[in-house]
Amino acid sequence: MEFNPAIHFRRVSYSIGDAAILKEVTGSIPDGKITTLAGPSGAGKTTLLKLCNGLISPTSGDIFIQGKHVNEYKPAELRRMAGIALQNAPMIKGTVYDNLALPLKLAGKNLLEKDASAFLEDVGLDKSFLHRDSRNLSGGQRQKVSIARTLVNRPRILLLDEITASLDPASSKEIEELILKINHTYGVTMIWITHHLRQARTIGHYTWVMMNGRLAEAGESSLLESPITDEVKRFVEGGFS
Repeated sequence: MEFNPAIHFRRVSYSIGDAAILKEVTGSIPDGKITTLAGPSGAGKTTLLKLCNGLISPTSGDIFIQGKHVNEYKPAELRRMAGIALQNAPMIKGTVYDNLALPLKLAGKNLLEKDASAFLEDVGLDKSFLHRDSRNLSGGQRQKVSIARTLVNRPRILLLDEITASLDPASSKEIEELILKINHTYGVTMIWITHHLRQARTIGHYTWVMMNGRLAEAGESSLLESPITDEVKRFVEGGFS
């Protein structure tokens, strides 16, 4: 399996006190593809995601993003390159436009309304949403706005932390289709944490399975149909947890 890596981890560990959260993780995330990140709760998935845009730093080991060591990036530069969308899609008080404008506002820039409308259209929302109070959005609409907000910085990497976990099946399907569309249209590299076997297998081009802070298996997402290790077999047979 050969590909250009967007992110490479080399013996990356992360600890909080005496608790080892990640243990010498080595592996590469393919550039321009969707990699789903699976594993039981407490396996280290969210920690791995936070390392990718500098929200936390590894205790040991090295992370390379687009071929450059993570320490060579300024924090703001790294977070523009690697945007993150969270399960609860947090919104600031105000309108949808206020939320979309936030990334540029933090950089001392303004977002034109026509550009804000275009970002909404990218995620399947009409421009009429622009001046709607963000508190009046449904869960699916909030998640779409959250994704649109990450796109404002034109990131090369999108980090998605269980973004459909709180949504109903219809809204989840819309978000899945949206992620596939963004990846296909813009070639954005994506890492998506999911607890759903079907989602990990069908949305991901590649999959990492994390177990107890280690990378247990990695490869094309078809690996979930015939895992190599016994621990991953048991995990998949349990339907993810």
